[in-house]
Amino acid sequence: MRTLCASTLIGEVFVIGFAGLVAMQLSDLSTATIWTVSGIAMLLCVLLCGMLTRPGGIQLGWALQIALIASGLVVPTMFFLGAVFAALWWASVHFGRKIDEAKARWAAQAAAADPA
Repeated sequence: MRTLCASTLIGEVFVIGFAGLVAMQLSDLSTATIWTVSGIAMLLCVLLCGMLTRPGGIQLGWALQIALIASGLVVPTMFFLGAVFAALWWASVHFGRKIDEAKARWAAQAAAADPA
């Protein structure tokens, strides 16, 4: 699950960065405000990649997805992109858990079959 979720978060780093560039042109917010918020969001994405296996990591990811959708208030296209990344996040969590379960099942079968 960690690999799929981390891949989604790294993709979000780029989207947030590009959204910051667009927000500079479309909004009345100062450049410093836009880059402070965008920079914190990008940093959170990167830090969250390392926190995925810790308690609350997935929930923080969901909070980040909600914030990404809410950024559509500044850059309207982010409503769509945020929803796309929320769907990717759901798929990463859902299918990542299935993959982890399958790996654990295969490891248990291999351990049971190994006579040593």
